[in-house]
Amino acid sequence: MSLVTLLPFIVLIGAMFLMTRSAKKKQQQAANMRNDMQPGSGVRTIGGMYATVKEVNDDTVLLDAGPGVDLLFAKNAIGAVLTDDEYNRIVHGIEHDLKSDSDVVPDDASSLADLSDTDESADEAAAASDEKSVDLGKKDTAEEPAVDAPAKADAETGTAEAKSDDEPKKTDGDSDAK
Repeated sequence: MSLVTLLPFIVLIGAMFLMTRSAKKKQQQAANMRNDMQPGSGVRTIGGMYATVKEVNDDTVLLDAGPGVDLLFAKNAIGAVLTDDEYNRIVHGIEHDLKSDSDVVPDDASSLADLSDTDESADEAAAASDEKSVDLGKKDTAEEPAVDAPAKADAETGTAEAKSDDEPKKTDGDSDAK
């Protein structure tokens, strides 16, 4: 056999070795993280639940999930051990004041615009909207509803009333199908 035919097999074996080595390294780091847990540490389980470690045993961990709620988990079910700042930020909503000197981004865009320009443009827009109003096709209830010419002529002769007695009035939910 020549070196050219063995080269793909050598590359394949080398790639498998590197992949298993990195996987073992990640498993070792996860095992060290789980073994370094102390009572009082904040953790996240692989299911996404946040809790505080109450007691650590060989294969199990007793977690305090709330007042009077103690849960027993396998050590392998712990996804991450959190720092105190991270746990308080996620669970209690307490922000550590690392960025006290930085600017706070507002929730709305009103503070981003210059108010003097905004007031003038708002007044101009209000004046322009008062001058021309847009008809959206809806009439006020105080006005008389529009009636087309044939119905108006029938109403004068009384035939429209006869038609309305024969046929029940339809509402929004009614349909012709039975």
